[in-house]
Amino acid sequence: MSDAELVLRSTRVITPEGTRAASVAVSGGTITAVLPHDAPVPAGARLEDLGDHVLLPGLVDTHVHVNDPGRTEWEGFWTATRAAAAGGITTLVDMPLNSLPPTTTVAHLRTKQQVAADKAHIDVGFWGGALPDNLKDLRPLHEAGVFGFKAFLSPSGVEEFPHLDREALSRAMAEIASFGGLLIVHAEDPRLLASAPQQPGPRYADFLASRPRDAEDSAIAQLIREAKALDARVHVLHLSSSDALPMIADARADGVRITVETCPHYLTLTAEEVPDGASEFKCCPPIREAANQDLLWQALADGTVDCVVTDHSPSTADLKTDDFATAWGGISGLQLSLAAVWTEARRRGHGLEDVVRWMSERTAALVGLDDRKGAIAAGHDADFAVLAPDETFTVDPASLQHRNRVTAYAGKTLHGVVKSTWLRGQRIVADGEFTEPKGRLLTRTH
Repeated sequence: MSDAELVLRSTRVITPEGTRAASVAVSGGTITAVLPHDAPVPAGARLEDLGDHVLLPGLVDTHVHVNDPGRTEWEGFWTATRAAAAGGITTLVDMPLNSLPPTTTVAHLRTKQQVAADKAHIDVGFWGGALPDNLKDLRPLHEAGVFGFKAFLSPSGVEEFPHLDREALSRAMAEIASFGGLLIVHAEDPRLLASAPQQPGPRYADFLASRPRDAEDSAIAQLIREAKALDARVHVLHLSSSDALPMIADARADGVRITVETCPHYLTLTAEEVPDGASEFKCCPPIREAANQDLLWQALADGTVDCVVTDHSPSTADLKTDDFATAWGGISGLQLSLAAVWTEARRRGHGLEDVVRWMSERTAALVGLDDRKGAIAAGHDADFAVLAPDETFTVDPASLQHRNRVTAYAGKTLHGVVKSTWLRGQRIVADGEFTEPKGRLLTRTH
């Protein structure tokens, strides 16, 4: 620790080996050692004694719609990354759609990177998109450093990002598998969605019926078949249907290279509590019943579901009408994801180590950043969140950093107050005060 510039000390540091009292030495933005709590501080190093607050690795959120450029009135890199930092997130990976242009060519990726470069308060990477007509662009995007490719199996909701039919899915998956890439998939079967009852209006029950579980289950089954045939690596986005869990577990046991995420809103909100007309709760796939939620938590505990990400998908408030059929579907959750998941996790008997595994360690591994992100360990970036896990707060939309402060969590009392967030050894937010943007643009390195 003799070359340390900074030492963060806490009685509760979450490391890959467990939670312990420790002093974490930092030099040049990198963790150089994790030492006993009472290790001497070298001359010239600054000591930050965090007392009993928990020091955990900054979260890695691999599913965020920043919408910048093109729909920046919906969000934007400045506001999204501030909200993320306020919630203890130090790395996000931006989805390829809802911005104009979408990230479906190298030129579009460069546009996105240029816009983000001086606005990012945290580190930012990018997904590419797989469309019916951009097969030739997939390898160049991979070589340009995107972390993988997103595809929809049902309409995406924006015309510039069409979905893949079965033949197009096979072609895209084969191409991505040929260079060892990752395909991440919004899995809902469009035929089953089209045949589901469509009843416009404010009743949440009607909206729920329009996005049935079997639409997810059928699409996931198709994805598994294709991945097995091509030995491709695939990832199921925002799983909400617990009915799909057995087939996912069976596929994995059969050697299919499939991983799965779910989201805070599926783990903390239930269909039974959604008021009619409250489209701040609308997302696709939808928030389902409490019994379904219980099974998602079991799947997290047993590892069938790998990780938890926000699927932060904001819009302007005027698009959140009281008609569930036409309102924009998306939950804004960047700033609140850690507290929301921790509140429910502790109620169910899980610890902060579990939350870190789901929201930092495994998300970093999903995108190949686990050599630098997702753990408090020597050689990793000095990205931290400092959490008071027993403190509570009541969600006031006016206090959020999101550009549009529409939230399904309004009025909820949550456990876990983020006291400060650190990026490569620099405190970027503390007690609501932010530094100037210090984030870097990330690219896939392996």
